[in-house]
Amino acid sequence: MGSKIYVGGLPYSTTEQQLSDLFAVHGAVTSSRIITDKFTGQSRGFGFVEMSGDAEAQAAITALNGTELGGRTLTVNEARPQEPRTGGGGGGGRGGRGGGGGGDRY
Repeated sequence: MGSKIYVGGLPYSTTEQQLSDLFAVHGAVTSSRIITDKFTGQSRGFGFVEMSGDAEAQAAITALNGTELGGRTLTVNEARPQEPRTGGGGGGGRGGRGGGGGGDRY
């Protein structure tokens, strides 16, 4: 298991320092990051913590998953690699009503 941990359900007021302190009880935290909205800068309610060892990370996941922080239940698990984004999105189809031949209108 990797030492990078996903933390979801964070109260929007949580700071990176508070997140780091929460996990430091279970071992050495090498980094903590709260993901923010790129336009408003407000927390999106989740983040990542990196711990120095796999055993420490597993202990933190076991201890903290499902616990409550600031009235919200935390989801804590091993971070999965970000899936590559596919370009462009679904653009398919040309909307509207199909071509249809002119037929008599009146």
